[in-house]
Amino acid sequence: MFQTTKALVLREVRYKEADRILTVLSECEGKLTVKARGALRKSSRTAAATQQLTYAELTLFGNRGKWTVNEGSVIEGFEGLRGDIEALALGSYFAECLEALSVEEQPDEAMLQLGLNALYALSRQMYDPAKIKAAFELRLMCLAGYAPDLTGCAACGKEPEEPAIDLQNGRVFCRSCPKEGVCAPLDCDALAAMRYIAEAPAKRLFSFSLGGESLQRLSAASEAYLLRQTERRFGTLDYYKQVRIT
Repeated sequence: MFQTTKALVLREVRYKEADRILTVLSECEGKLTVKARGALRKSSRTAAATQQLTYAELTLFGNRGKWTVNEGSVIEGFEGLRGDIEALALGSYFAECLEALSVEEQPDEAMLQLGLNALYALSRQMYDPAKIKAAFELRLMCLAGYAPDLTGCAACGKEPEEPAIDLQNGRVFCRSCPKEGVCAPLDCDALAAMRYIAEAPAKRLFSFSLGGESLQRLSAASEAYLLRQTERRFGTLDYYKQVRIT
C-alpha cells in the first residue's frame, strides 16, 4: 500500500551502510517509524527529505505494519537551524519532546502544527529563543493532556498574589497560601503569559510580550512542569544547556 503524506522528521538513525531509520510525525498517520533505504548515498533522491528537522512530503510504502520511504521532497528545511549550534540543539529538543508525547499511528494535527510553528520561528529568529521554548513546552503539555489549571489560587480561589505553580498537580497558588509539593515561582505577568499560551490560536502562539525576570520565571516554570509531568530526562535539553554555556 502506497501513501503520500506530509511529515516532520523527528529523528534519524544510521542503519547498515546507507540506510536511515526515521521517526516521523506525519499528517495522516501520526508518529511512524520509517526506513529510508539508501538515503545516505550521494545519489539518493530522498537524502534531503529524510534529514532530521525537515518537513517533507513523503510517499511511503506500507507492508505488514512496516513503512519504507519510496519518494520524498522537501517542503521546509528550516535552514536557519543548520548553521547555529544553539538553535539546532533547541530544535532537536523540540523534536525529542514531540517524539515522547505523540502517539504511534494516531494523527494529531495540532501537535504537528506546534512543532512546525516553533521550528519556523526559531529558524528565522522571529522571537527570543527562551520565549519560543517556554511557549512550546507549555502548549505541548496542554495538547498532550497535561494542561495546568491556571484559573485562580487552588487554596483560596482568588486571583493569585505572588503566584506559584505546583509542578506535580498543575495548580496555581498564592505564594502565601498552604500547598503541597514542589512549586515554581511566577509573577503576575508570567502567569498572564501562561494563560495566553494555553488558549491562544496556533498562529499567534508567540505573539505575547514578556521579558526580563518575568520571562525567566515563565521559562523555568514551563521547563520544570514538562520535566515533572513526563517524569524523564531529555538528552537534547542537556546538550542545549551545555552549548549555551560554552
